[in-house]
Amino acid sequence: MSEGAVRRILVINVSRIGDTLLVTPAIRAIATAYPAARITCLGHPKRVEILENLPFIGRVGAITKQRARLMGWLGRKRYDIAFVYGNDRPLIDYALRVARKVVAFRQGDGRIDSRLYKAAEPAPFQSLHSVPLHLALPAAAGIPPAGHALDYRVTEAEDRWARSLLQQQLPSTAGPLIGLQVASFPTKAYRDWPVESFISLCRRILDRYPGAHFLIFGGALERDRTEEVHRRFPASSSLFAGRLSLRQTAALMKQVDLYIGVDTGPTHIMGALGIPMVALYHCYSPSRLIAPLEHPCLYAVDHPRAGPGCSPEVPMAEISVDTVWEKVAAALAEHPPGNPAP
Repeated sequence: MSEGAVRRILVINVSRIGDTLLVTPAIRAIATAYPAARITCLGHPKRVEILENLPFIGRVGAITKQRARLMGWLGRKRYDIAFVYGNDRPLIDYALRVARKVVAFRQGDGRIDSRLYKAAEPAPFQSLHSVPLHLALPAAAGIPPAGHALDYRVTEAEDRWARSLLQQQLPSTAGPLIGLQVASFPTKAYRDWPVESFISLCRRILDRYPGAHFLIFGGALERDRTEEVHRRFPASSSLFAGRLSLRQTAALMKQVDLYIGVDTGPTHIMGALGIPMVALYHCYSPSRLIAPLEHPCLYAVDHPRAGPGCSPEVPMAEISVDTVWEKVAAALAEHPPGNPAP
């Protein structure tokens, strides 16, 4: 489609935090190809706020499979082209009702595939990094990449709020400031590094940086793990898990000198902020498939059994504290936030 013929674009991506962020390079590519168009992004009601304030998105809104069945039946086609991620038939049907042309992954249903403007071929399981996998949709419409980095924007108001909160709660001598994400979500608990390993790592950090202070992130579902870390270091940590909104958490994450976390949503947010980060990856979803690309200071820790044959049953405990500490020490040395202990 010619640039002048495209004025209104729809992107639908109903997914978790990580997969929402992993589509941002694709949205940026679409916006770069059609700079005069207004892009509307519809996503999961509890996740779509991640896309707010991105300069290449005109509007964000919520949609679900159930809601999509009731939408778009009246009125004219309001979008020139739509890009739909996933294989949810109600979302694709909705896009076909409201857009003149629809781009999606091939669904394997001739009745649907024949109605698509372009269909991208799904990549074999775990054969491709998630960012180029998502870029396959704009590529099917002839749109080249515009970088592979993830994108998230903290607003000036959010940044001021986070700075003010830390000034009120932290001792003035605290440093370095280290964010911790000690758990993934329950259905991906195999990605969790043992809490005792996190505690041992924190001890090593405090031995080297006695003024270090840990901001403990996470949700209410991992309360036992986050509270255990805080209990071990009551004077050197602040517990924010389950107490903040998603965007508040991201604003605080932007303030840290270093982030250490397992593979989960907040780690993807950090991957978009460009701040030094140590990320731990299970061998079933290694860094080659999911780590942030074009990140300036990523220190990835892959499971020693990363590669073919790994299953979710392989324990994360096989990643040693020594291995993670080496990455942490390198990150703090190469991006020094303050003066370490002699």
